[in-house]
Amino acid sequence: MKQPAPRKPRTARIGDNGGPPLEEKKREWESGKGEIGRYFDWRFAHRRAWKKPREISLRRQERAETLGLTYEEYTLEVLERGYFPQPEHVETIVAKRPERRRDGGVVGQSLKGMRLKK
Repeated sequence: MKQPAPRKPRTARIGDNGGPPLEEKKREWESGKGEIGRYFDWRFAHRRAWKKPREISLRRQERAETLGLTYEEYTLEVLERGYFPQPEHVETIVAKRPERRRDGGVVGQSLKGMRLKK
């Protein structure tokens, strides 16, 4: 088992009680180096796009199941392409699955929690 590196002894000053330093480390924001407002705009837009009323979600789930897609795949096509997928589009969407899995996209489960077979 590897031993942790020994800490450097701190020099005690007058009034120092040996606690942590008062200067806080600079924190890296989730928004990265861009404008902070843009991060919140995108976050709000993402939530708004995926949170639809129950009736719309259930209708999309039914249509996705009839095509053999997951809810997420069907909704992504609606959001990205601006059209409702038809049976002739299914082959193209299914071909994107490995790429989306590799990139960490939402492909793995439908609303009912069923795993993909392919």
